Amino acid sequence: MSEGTQNSTHFGYKTVEAEQKADMVAGVFHSVAAKYDIMNDVMSFGIHRMWKRFTIESAGARPGMKVLDLAGGTGDLTAKFSHLVGDKGQVTLADINDSMLKVGREKLRDKGIVGNVNYVQANAEALPFPDNHFDIITIAFGLRNVTDKDSAIRSMLRVLKPGGKLLILEFSKPQHDMMRKVYDLYSFKILPKMGSLITQDAESYEYLAESIRMHPDQDTLKGMMVDAGFEQVEYTNMTDGIVALHKGYKF
Repeated sequence: MSEGTQNSTHFGYKTVEAEQKADMVAGVFHSVAAKYDIMNDVMSFGIHRMWKRFTIESAGARPGMKVLDLAGGTGDLTAKFSHLVGDKGQVTLADINDSMLKVGREKLRDKGIVGNVNYVQANAEALPFPDNHFDIITIAFGLRNVTDKDSAIRSMLRVLKPGGKLLILEFSKPQHDMMRKVYDLYSFKILPKMGSLITQDAESYEYLAESIRMHPDQDTLKGMMVDAGFEQVEYTNMTDGIVALHKGYKF
């Protein structure tokens, strides 16, 4: 699961110059932003809602807390956190992609969520926030698109308060051979066809399937969090490990 050499990295199964990846990923999400929510429901048969609900429950957000929903896209987690932290709390929806951020802002404002949410276009590798600022950080289905994941995890540690919690919800490695075979068939044969039908963009969904396979597996990501300085790091597999929720604390 190497990220490539110092000057190169992976874009799906392709090896590209590291400085190119952010722009290439941006192109994918500019393309899919308008249909992102629909595709999430179709791709996961709605199960992504259960994965996100478990993440919200595991976060333990309380009134008055400051929460960073990183790579928050269209704002599913932000909407829930907004209610949990209340008027005295604050939720920051941050995403590197302005198209996704725009869709998220419009969706949340249509729901009447305005008072305690702010929006920031930000790169996870160099977060534009003060040290020791947030009580909770979540990043859901975003880390695999980051060029330098180690830098991003260290950046998240820096902006967390002591005692703060990071939760990484991400596609991972199925635990059983049969599930892996079914998952591969679905990802590489069915998913791009669905992307083509719904968004007229098979290529972006081919990249998304490939990016999942290139993402560190459960134990590798756990080790990366520990190496960055997180403590009490653990993960929970969901749907046989198709998705895993990693959790760690800053002390």
